[in-house]
Amino acid sequence: MRKVAVIGLGRFGMALARNLSQSGVQVIAMDRDGKLTNELKDEVSIAVRGDSTDQSVLLSQDIDKVDVCVVSIGENFEAALLTTVIVKQLGVPEIVCRAQSAFHAEIFRKIGATKVIQPEQEAGANLARQLSNPQLVDFIRLADGFTLLEFLAPRAFWGKTIAEIGIRNKYHVNLVVVRKPILCPEGSPEPQVYKTFVPRPDQIIEANDMLVMVGAEESLTKLPRE
Repeated sequence: MRKVAVIGLGRFGMALARNLSQSGVQVIAMDRDGKLTNELKDEVSIAVRGDSTDQSVLLSQDIDKVDVCVVSIGENFEAALLTTVIVKQLGVPEIVCRAQSAFHAEIFRKIGATKVIQPEQEAGANLARQLSNPQLVDFIRLADGFTLLEFLAPRAFWGKTIAEIGIRNKYHVNLVVVRKPILCPEGSPEPQVYKTFVPRPDQIIEANDMLVMVGAEESLTKLPRE
């Protein structure tokens, strides 16, 4: 079973620990505030009050044996920094740090964090993306500035073949799959069902088709949005 330590039980750390545990992950949750660990004790494998800047405390909870350690200490940057250094020294293979600013994020990277996240900034960027593009259904950020995007076919594509649209040549993105809706009986309580297939150049795009594309962020923003 995968084992993850979550150090720092603010709103983010608490939600992360709960969701990991519900997904079948063995979670060790730690915070200096006993009220927070007490609140979580029945929902994770271990919830312990402790000072994560003390190496002996981390060793007593086998933090050196976890697969991933998430340092989500929010307001005390010094404690988060020292905790990250100690966890790195203990040989934890993957260290994820929550940063409150780009400057803090850069410092975490320099001292050995495997991944750095900024939840507030990412949430704001995601909401902006969804509000600016009502057609957007889902997206996944890939490596090196590329994103996988799923969205409803814009009106400009309706009734045209993929070759006529010239998605790759005109927009410099790749259409990976098309998901066409299968009509359900009127009034059916079942959710909409889609048939997924690899697109052909002569395939006609219709209203309500879902398009899954991959490309650079800059190129994806140039796709039609209506």
